[in-house]
Amino acid sequence: MNKRVEHWQEVYKNKDLQEVSWYQEKPETSIALIQKANLDKSAAIIDVGGGNSRLVDYLLNLGYTNLSVLDISEAALKNAQKRLGEKAKQVNWILADVTDFKSDAKFDCWHDRATFHFLNNQEDIEKYRSLCNASIKPNGQLIVGAFSKKGPTKCSGLPTANYSADGLSSIFEPEFRAVDCFTKDHLTPRNKVQNFQFCVFLKE
Repeated sequence: MNKRVEHWQEVYKNKDLQEVSWYQEKPETSIALIQKANLDKSAAIIDVGGGNSRLVDYLLNLGYTNLSVLDISEAALKNAQKRLGEKAKQVNWILADVTDFKSDAKFDCWHDRATFHFLNNQEDIEKYRSLCNASIKPNGQLIVGAFSKKGPTKCSGLPTANYSADGLSSIFEPEFRAVDCFTKDHLTPRNKVQNFQFCVFLKE
C-alpha cells in the first residue's frame, strides 16, 4: 500500500463523514454545474475523488443512470455503498489512485472537487491532464473545483496546491476551453471558510 492510499484509508476509517473538512450535506455548486451542462440522463458522469461524498446520492435522485465514483480509499467507497444500500448497485465504483487510473471508458462529464489540489508535483499533474484528455468525450465537460489563491494551503494533514482561474486554464489548455470560472466559499463542519476556484471546461 503506497503512502497516499494509506493516508486516505486512515482518514476514512477514523473520521465520521461530518468530521472531514470537505463534507457537504448537499453539494449544491456541483449539482448546479452538472445540471447546467444539460446532459442526457444516460450521460456518463464520473465523480473523481468522490469517496463518501453525497453528490452521487443527489445525482441518482435526479434520475442520472450512468454514474461512476472513483476514489483512492476503499473505506470511503464502502461507506458510500453502505449509505446508499440497494441504490449502490446502480453506480460503477472505481477503487484507484487517479494518477494510475487506466480505462477505456469515455465520459460526458468529469467532476472533481476533491482530488486535483492534492497533486503537488508536475508528473502527477501531467498524468491527470493526459487522463482527462483521453477519457473525456469531444464536447464533454471537465468540472474542477480546487483551492483558490485565498484557500487553505494544507488539508487533512497534506500540502495542497492553490489555483487562480488562469492557473487552472493554463494546465488544461489547449485541449480544453474554459467556459465558466468563479470562486466559492465552502463552510466546513467546524465553521471554517475554505475558498474554492471552480472552472468548467469544454473538450475541444
